[in-house]
Amino acid sequence: MRIEEHPILDFDRGEKITFFYNGQEVEGYTNETIVAALHAAGVRKLGASPELHRPRGLFCAIGNCSSCFMTVDDEPNVRVCVVKCKQGMRVEEQNGRGVVRV
Repeated sequence: MRIEEHPILDFDRGEKITFFYNGQEVEGYTNETIVAALHAAGVRKLGASPELHRPRGLFCAIGNCSSCFMTVDDEPNVRVCVVKCKQGMRVEEQNGRGVVRV
């Protein structure tokens, strides 16, 4: 769910695009963050903690914590709360520490 109108804020979402989350197609906009698009699509669990594998979700939304670490286009540990959506990108849930693929 996205906020369509607001009495004070003006939304410029940009161009509508699609990207892939765990292999599923998701709609987003070029001026919104990955986590905003995932949240609008109903995704609440972004990954799991490295040691105890407890579920992690959106926490600070300003890039200061590690709750939103995900793998984006094979790059692990991307803070998706501050990275904007791009057409065709591949976003994967990251459970524990990220793995660098060579």
